[in-house]
Amino acid sequence: MAGLWRSYQALMARHPWTVQIVTAGSLVGVGDVISQQVIERRGLAQHDARRTAKMMSIGFFFVGPVVGSWYKVLDRLVTGGSKSAAIKKMLIDQLCFAPCFLGAFLSLSGVLNGLSVEQNVAKLRRLWPPVQIANFYFIPLHHRLAVVQVVAVAWNSYLTWKANIV
Repeated sequence: MAGLWRSYQALMARHPWTVQIVTAGSLVGVGDVISQQVIERRGLAQHDARRTAKMMSIGFFFVGPVVGSWYKVLDRLVTGGSKSAAIKKMLIDQLCFAPCFLGAFLSLSGVLNGLSVEQNVAKLRRLWPPVQIANFYFIPLHHRLAVVQVVAVAWNSYLTWKANIV
């Protein structure tokens, strides 16, 4: 496991943007696989690979670039690594970025999404503020997108499950 982490770190040092985007897309895909296999209990024979590919595409082409860019902007807006800076980043993230991002994400995945806007917003409000405080305080800028996407695997699993209930 340590060797895998070192390899990831080396790739991150050479190609940070590409690695962050690939990580985001991959983890959105993992969320869909978990949704189909663990929550929906489809089994491998009934796995909808097209659905997973569609969710990964949203991760690669929307979530990764948008959230990765936002973290760069946010790090320029609020400098430093103190607890106070982390709380400021979380507040700006939640008050300014999250509502816009959520609206855009829901628009992109509207066909897949069976949840109401209110249900999505309520889930995000409960989950993200504590995650973001820890993320902005403990995690270096170039790893923040990956950390959020790892946490988002649970959210993505739930979202894709609800979006695809027949």
